[in-house]
Amino acid sequence: MAVAAAGGGGAGRAQRSGWLEVLVRERWHKVLANLGGEALVLSGEERPDGAAHNGLGGDGAACRGAEGGGGAAAVRTAFTDPPEQVPEAVSNKKRCVKVLKQELGGLGISIKGGKENKMPILISKIFKGLAADQTQALYVGDAILAVNGTDLRDATHDEAVQALKRAGKEVLLEVKYMREATPYVKKGSPVSEIGWETPPPESPRLGCASADPLSQLSLSIHRDKKTIPLKMCYVTRNMTVSDTENRLIEVHSPDAKHTVVLRSKDSATAQAWFNAIHSSVNELIPRVIAEVRDQLGKTGIAGSREIRHLGWLAEKVPGDNEKHWKPVLVVLTEKDLLIYESMPRMKEAWFSPLHTYPLLATRLVHSGPGKGSPQSGVDLSFATRTGTRQGIETHVFRTETSRDLSLWTRSVVQGCHNSAELITEITTSCTYKSQECRLTIHYEHGFSLTTEPQDGAFSKTIAQYPYEKLKMSSDDGIRMLYLDFGGKDGEIQLDLHSCPKPIVFIIHSFLSAKITRLGLVA
Repeated sequence: MAVAAAGGGGAGRAQRSGWLEVLVRERWHKVLANLGGEALVLSGEERPDGAAHNGLGGDGAACRGAEGGGGAAAVRTAFTDPPEQVPEAVSNKKRCVKVLKQELGGLGISIKGGKENKMPILISKIFKGLAADQTQALYVGDAILAVNGTDLRDATHDEAVQALKRAGKEVLLEVKYMREATPYVKKGSPVSEIGWETPPPESPRLGCASADPLSQLSLSIHRDKKTIPLKMCYVTRNMTVSDTENRLIEVHSPDAKHTVVLRSKDSATAQAWFNAIHSSVNELIPRVIAEVRDQLGKTGIAGSREIRHLGWLAEKVPGDNEKHWKPVLVVLTEKDLLIYESMPRMKEAWFSPLHTYPLLATRLVHSGPGKGSPQSGVDLSFATRTGTRQGIETHVFRTETSRDLSLWTRSVVQGCHNSAELITEITTSCTYKSQECRLTIHYEHGFSLTTEPQDGAFSKTIAQYPYEKLKMSSDDGIRMLYLDFGGKDGEIQLDLHSCPKPIVFIIHSFLSAKITRLGLVA
């Protein structure tokens, strides 16, 4: 996770520019933030050549082993070994170098880069007197292509560290010197340390067959910048980092793996930055829905035909967990409420949500102020309850703005009503007065109780009631449903053979949809 702090920003609708500080590996570094319509770009502060190394970078200290007591003079860097001192015959040619790892000093190198930074694995330091230095065949700026035959061209920084650790005493390195990488290994490049990998096709994987990653280095080497595409990012506040001063903004990646936290000089500036970023993300949602529809085609999504609305929400975590809220992606289709842990990348992932709740058996039970707060004591939350075979499942969600709260609650309620009109009728088996029957609930016609057909005979209608006859309904939460239509037989008792909550919630949805429709007609 990277944390940034802002000193201000410019004006303009959904676009801002201003200086920020980025916290990488527990140190702050000044960067320039530019917010466009579709991306947030963090650019490193320019420093003259020879400026002091900030000590962060992507150095893999675990690969280095013991540094010894020689201090700075005992380390070869891009400052001590400039590109002009590297033989021309070495440049841009693959070489195999055997290194005998030492017990105390290891390989004696530090590395930077990795797939997450759109960079190859680069040697950024060589410690004098240790194994790599003793070969006299390795240089600062060498890209490590393979270790003992294991390809590292598509490796993350951590994967490369582990491969070097596991390599054994005799290590065969396949390397290639890259002069153009010198600016990257020369400075700390804190911006490049912000973990944010853009999914394909925006960021082709290093080592892909269609391109040589070593000949197409990212512009971040020269401009030291990190571009954060805002499409389907989750912009929130007070989620993963405590914000007692109300100055933080969190940007979570669509795959829920990365977080960048921005901190402003004061709460007013933080709110302005939040509004701009949040607005940019929201404006991209219609395009995302269209793209997902194209991706899924006629197959639909998890049993539904189309997406009506989607977006990130904070979900209340049950219990006394210190982390009270977690990000979830919520999707409303024409008949279901779907919950995902992250934005699906592949088509198949859309078919496996974390939770699926039929809107017909779901109701909105709370909206507005409550306990807990995303910002300044204002809680923009709503809750849903769904009747399931296991009982009632409740979810509490938090939105970021009043407008979001209004949109989500309206979408849920309308989704329940539209689902009632779409599905029209549900039927379930039951036992009534020791007789196997079927209970049918129709959106227009109300309730009917019929016998189960026996030996090919037609079923018989035992009772039929319109909605206006229903005086009261209740259940025991286990298997019994009680319907009181005020007739001479009194209350009808139905054994549904399973939890009655889904039927109870469906009755509520049908009634609510009919009342709303009558109100609109009036």
